[in-house]
Amino acid sequence: MAIDKRTAFFISDGTGLTVEAIGHSLLAQFRDQQVEQVTLPYVDSSEKVQQVLRRIEKAATESGLQPIMITSIVDHQIRQELHRSSALMLDVFESYLTPLANLFGRDPAQSVNVSHGIANDRRYSDRIEAVHFAMDNDDGRRVREFERADVILVGVSRSGKTPTCLYLALQFGLRAANYPITEEDMDSTALPKILRPYRDKLFGLTIDPRRLMQIRQERRANSRYASMEQCEFEVRQVEQMLRRAQVPFLNATQLSVEELATRLMSQAGIERRVD
Repeated sequence: MAIDKRTAFFISDGTGLTVEAIGHSLLAQFRDQQVEQVTLPYVDSSEKVQQVLRRIEKAATESGLQPIMITSIVDHQIRQELHRSSALMLDVFESYLTPLANLFGRDPAQSVNVSHGIANDRRYSDRIEAVHFAMDNDDGRRVREFERADVILVGVSRSGKTPTCLYLALQFGLRAANYPITEEDMDSTALPKILRPYRDKLFGLTIDPRRLMQIRQERRANSRYASMEQCEFEVRQVEQMLRRAQVPFLNATQLSVEELATRLMSQAGIERRVD
């Protein structure tokens, strides 16, 4: 019996990160549609193409619906082989490389995975150093290094500070530290003394108390720390603190770490560092 769920395949001869991001963005415009999303990286030979084609046709047969195939394949021959599929094919390179080649008056390099390669050794080293910085400065461990930080995230415990710091470091090479506002800090609505010299680097994260309670229950079930009353108190106090100190903040409840990081950078006026 057919399953009423379409499959979208994101196919690349590299990591698949680029085509996956494009595919997610496109399908997000059709949230009412049930679509299973499958990423197939390193499709770089005829043998692998045949495997992909069989998988696509199997999905079509089982669902009774035409699959979607979004590709970022450099090799022209492999792209032509994929065109034999019954799927709706959206070819990222074919759509954009030809107009660019016409504009520049030359053929593209035909290099696989250049967008995610180590094209700039210094830039790569900066990202690795930034990751180490984020890990060393997690949860306010080394406040003496806050002077070196590009941004310092503050908020209640479990509001998403650590994953956001690591994403900022890995994706953008930013030195991101974080400092959890504890209950002891909440005796006053003023910023903790340790943070005051760095007010211009501070950015706050807040979260819906109900979601915070769910997260904390997974960590410390049935504890005061995870109670609704405690979560509501902490979120309220920290938001008051941030408003009083005029520290910008975002609500992380409905945002992915990617959205959170990019919105944070935009709101804080932090420019992206380009390779």
